[in-house]
Amino acid sequence: MEFGRYYRAMARRQVRAVFMVHDLIPLTHAEYCRPGVDTTHRHRMHTALRHASGLIANSQATLDSLAVEAERAGLKLPPSVVARLASGVTERPLVERPLPSPYFVMLGTIEPRKNHWFILHVWRRIVEQLGAAAPKLVVIGRRGWECENVVDMLERCESLKGVVIEEAHCSDAQLHAYLQHAQALLFPSFVEGYGMPLAEALALKVPVLASDLDVFREVADDIPDYLDPLDGPGWLASIQAYAQANSPAREAQLTRIERFCEPTWAEHFEHVDGFLETLR
Repeated sequence: MEFGRYYRAMARRQVRAVFMVHDLIPLTHAEYCRPGVDTTHRHRMHTALRHASGLIANSQATLDSLAVEAERAGLKLPPSVVARLASGVTERPLVERPLPSPYFVMLGTIEPRKNHWFILHVWRRIVEQLGAAAPKLVVIGRRGWECENVVDMLERCESLKGVVIEEAHCSDAQLHAYLQHAQALLFPSFVEGYGMPLAEALALKVPVLASDLDVFREVADDIPDYLDPLDGPGWLASIQAYAQANSPAREAQLTRIERFCEPTWAEHFEHVDGFLETLR
């Protein structure tokens, strides 16, 4: 996407391009990405702005970020549409609990913006307070980039051994089993373009504790319980509350989940196909 020559060649053949834009995180939060990715991604976005006949964004938050970048660069925003992504999860029969005691799940590649390091420190405090009664934390996702401090906690923190379970190679069946019985999905990210695990969890009727991000509210409205991604005491209190049997806070969210409007692929392509028709 960063090479304009492809799109100039397409234009000579009267072929028009429509771009799907997932996020502008390398531009807005370069500190969470590999060095140099911000420059490459800026080329991609500017190529899209210059050469696309139309743009599809996965969220209004992503489209708003792109509009800001277009204005900053003095480029015109092409015709655009928001088409949210479906989770892709399907309901499965309830299976046996993978863990006998209460546990929480974090889902996603281990990388700085996902805030694993913060949650691991919260968990160490929980262990200090509750000892053997502390709930478990299941970290599902492969190790990514610039996450050495998280790896140090996972491998060398004595108080987390046996309490934090790392699942780097989790099958779909295992993932469903973990989610089905989790007290909640934890999603403490600093920034997201969409946040697929949020939609996945709510589609499976699993409560979510999430960072208070605009895109999360766009996808899930007021259904999750939202916290500042740096509010240690808040996360500590919410996790301990959700870990309790018959937790009032958790029960309240389970009630709210019933009105979750799950994005579907049919709706996604209804928006996309209708948009493409306007570009004829």
